[in-house]
Amino acid sequence: MSQHMTIQQQELTQIIERYAVTDGVHPTAVPSLYFMRLSHAFESKHGVYKPSLCMVVQGAKEVYLGQDRYRYSPSDYLVVSVHLPVTTQVTEATPDAPYLGFKLEFTPSQILEVLRESDIQVNSIEHAKRAMFVSQMETSLLDAITRLARLLDQPKDIPVLAPLFTKEIIYKVLQGENGVVLGQIAMEGSSTVQIKDAIDQIMVQYDRAFRIEELAEIANMSVSSFHRHFKDVTAMSPIQFQKHVRLQEARRLLLTESADATDVAFRVGYESPSQFSREYSRMFGFPPRQDIKRLKT
Repeated sequence: MSQHMTIQQQELTQIIERYAVTDGVHPTAVPSLYFMRLSHAFESKHGVYKPSLCMVVQGAKEVYLGQDRYRYSPSDYLVVSVHLPVTTQVTEATPDAPYLGFKLEFTPSQILEVLRESDIQVNSIEHAKRAMFVSQMETSLLDAITRLARLLDQPKDIPVLAPLFTKEIIYKVLQGENGVVLGQIAMEGSSTVQIKDAIDQIMVQYDRAFRIEELAEIANMSVSSFHRHFKDVTAMSPIQFQKHVRLQEARRLLLTESADATDVAFRVGYESPSQFSREYSRMFGFPPRQDIKRLKT
């Protein structure tokens, strides 16, 4: 990493430490920008990543998508182009040098706006690619990220400059080695957009029992083509994807509401409480009641 990038990293570290003084996820005054702070490495956590750019400013982190493993540190950035259920683990963090993270969420319409105003070419018929990637951080991208974070110290500039800096960040990612992955999500008619339509349907109605034929029709694909492209984009089958979303929502409900496991199982779409308990244990390592008791102590 160059001296210039090291200086920018140090500035970002100072900004995040000022606006994220306690452990956790911290929304900021810049729309769709979040800071993360953790003082200790933690065991695996589960959640759904929205389309976003994620950066480790201090420490290191691993993200698991299906069987794929992505590790990134301050010299990298991670991009997610569709909603994806993932498992994450912060691997480097101490009270003296806490894990510090930066996340900027965006939408396909923001990506499309950049593509329309630039000469970047994205082939809409190109084969669908995995909707998550890690790339090496570049000086020009880090410049734009730092300027966006600096706006928190000049809040009156946020309404005008934050959209411009966000657009610049998207533009720099699109210009990068994996930019086509991000660009495909904005190109109408691309197989990635077709799979995104099916993903959106699962996310909204995860508690429903879908027929594969129904999802393939939403994606405007044959069943065999849909299966192949869905796994290319998400690293899992549609059934596995829905199961991850259901179980993550079940865990959230058990943690935040005084509901029992059987009630939650039915609410997230399971017909058999015993099957729910088995699959919950397989994913989280403990049966529902024991898991929630452990998390709350």
